[in-house]
Amino acid sequence: MTDSLTQDLVKEAMANAGHAYIRPKDAATLLVLDRSGAEVRVLMGRRHMRHAFMPGKFVFPGGRVDPGDSRVKVAGAYHPAVEEKLAAQHKGRASAARIRAFTVAAIRETYEEAGLFIGRHTGDRWPAKGDFEAFSERGILPDLEPMRMVARAITPPGRPRRFDTRFLAVWSDAIVDRLPEGTGPSGELEDVAWVTLDEAKRMELPAITLKVLDDLHNRLREDPELSPGAPVPFYYRRGAGFAQDLI
Repeated sequence: MTDSLTQDLVKEAMANAGHAYIRPKDAATLLVLDRSGAEVRVLMGRRHMRHAFMPGKFVFPGGRVDPGDSRVKVAGAYHPAVEEKLAAQHKGRASAARIRAFTVAAIRETYEEAGLFIGRHTGDRWPAKGDFEAFSERGILPDLEPMRMVARAITPPGRPRRFDTRFLAVWSDAIVDRLPEGTGPSGELEDVAWVTLDEAKRMELPAITLKVLDDLHNRLREDPELSPGAPVPFYYRRGAGFAQDLI
């Protein structure tokens, strides 16, 4: 891998190294895509400067997978190809509950950070805790069916936080409700906005976010529906550079 964006990944990794080795934690992030206009737009927000990880950078909503995410009730099922990609090269045995938890975490974080309810409106309340109580009150279940995987990346060693992140995408018609404030209850993201992919790539982004956006932009030209079986890039540090596998 020798393109300029990949070189930026290496430069950023080297510039931010220096912390003790820690194992990456499972995480998930969600690219909510709006295709109602002439160009596809994506939802992004700026991380607070107080954050230890990627302060001040524009990112997609997302975060670490919590233990409770595997126990949340869901609607629908993954497309088999998507489920297979989410489980690929997982450390240890990837249980069905763990694979469901990636989408649950991404949906939970999107609510916490952007105030959006992604899922299926059933009208029924269901046993829920924490942030998902707001989903239950509205009769909304997180939905696996519309999810597509678009990338995976592991934070390089030497960073203060490390994540093994699945990048998921969903079309904005999966939004079934939203908070009137226009942001989420956690307040972790500022300046939350819908931007075109070209606009997003000109923002202050982590190198991996820029790489995923560029990959997505190229994929949409050939695969505008984001077919579930399309190959997905997997980025991780190898030696002095970055490797890219296809899942």
